[in-house]
Formats: sequence, C-alpha cells, structure tokens
Amino acid sequence: MSPKQQRGEETADRLLDAALAVYAEAGESGVTVSALTKSSGVSLGSLYHHFGSVDGLMNALLMRWLGRLLDEVGGALARSRTARTGIRAVVRAYLAFVGEHPDAARLLHSSYADRLTMAQARQVRDNQEARLSPVATWLEQHVVSGELAPLPAPLIETMMLGPVIGVARRWLSVGDVDLDQAARVLPDRIWRSLTP
Repeated sequence: MSPKQQRGEETADRLLDAALAVYAEAGESGVTVSALTKSSGVSLGSLYHHFGSVDGLMNALLMRWLGRLLDEVGGALARSRTARTGIRAVVRAYLAFVGEHPDAARLLHSSYADRLTMAQARQVRDNQEARLSPVATWLEQHVVSGELAPLPAPLIETMMLGPVIGVARRWLSVGDVDLDQAARVLPDRIWRSLTP
C-alpha cells in the first residue's frame, strides 16, 4: 500500500470512529457534517471524498460493525460441531458482542439501521454475502442431518436470532436484562423451538 493510500485509509478510519462517537453521544440527529469534522479533525472535502455524504459515512459505519458482528457469530458457529452447540455459540457470541461494543450495538439495533436494512435489504445482504454463506451452509447441513427442523433457512435464522436481538434491544434501551443470564437461558429455549 502506498503512503497516499495508507493516509486515505487512516482518514476514512478516523471519520468512521468519529461517526460512532458522535452517534453514541448525540444520537442520529447529532450526526452532522460539523460534528463529524470537528470530532475527527478531518476536512469536509475529505468526508465527501471518502464517503460522498453523511449518509454514505453512516452506511459504511453500519456495514463495518455489521461485518464485525457477523464475523463473531460466524466464527463461533464454525467452531461448533452440533446444531445445539452452534445455537449456544451464536447466542453467546451475539450477546458478548453487544456487551463489549454497546455503542456499535446501539447503532446496529437503531431505527436508522432498521430503515437502511428495510430499504436496501438485498444490497446489505449482498454486501455481507461472504459472511452469511457459511451460516446458511451450516444451517442447511444440520437440517439435512435431522438435527434441526426441516424449515426454510430464513425462518430458522429468525427463530434463532429473533429472541437474541430482542434481548439485545431491551438491554441497550432499557437496561433491565442480564446479558449473562440471557446467554445461559436462551440457547436451550431456542434449541427446543428448532428441534424436529
């Protein structure tokens, strides 16, 4: 990588880090050009050069953190031999990620993220395909083996992640859920719902 490319990458990273910090402190409405350039120390021209707009920056930020979450979940799943241990690993990895990265998790579970993923669902899925394909393959293998109920993959994904996402949202917004307790309780409940 040339020095110019490296500087460009460092500038983009500073903008992404600043966007998360501004979002965490001021919410979606606080993510303005002025706040971003002030927090990052990066010029307005650089913001537009790297991301095209504030929306472009926020979309890139969402994809960055969604990718990291999917890497954690996918990695946990890949190390699991059975469907039951896979479900446990997914729940634990997801909730651990939320607990370790609350600002990013708040963004990923925000109405902003919901609007983006609803409006651009296919594009988001295509963008994360390399991370999602192994999960789909894992699910299919365990359906074929008879460990998981013969249901469509999107339904299994929803049944597996729906309760986890619900707990994450509640912890992030209200704070009255114990993530460790949820990581202990949810896997067996989810497992029972997915057995043939």
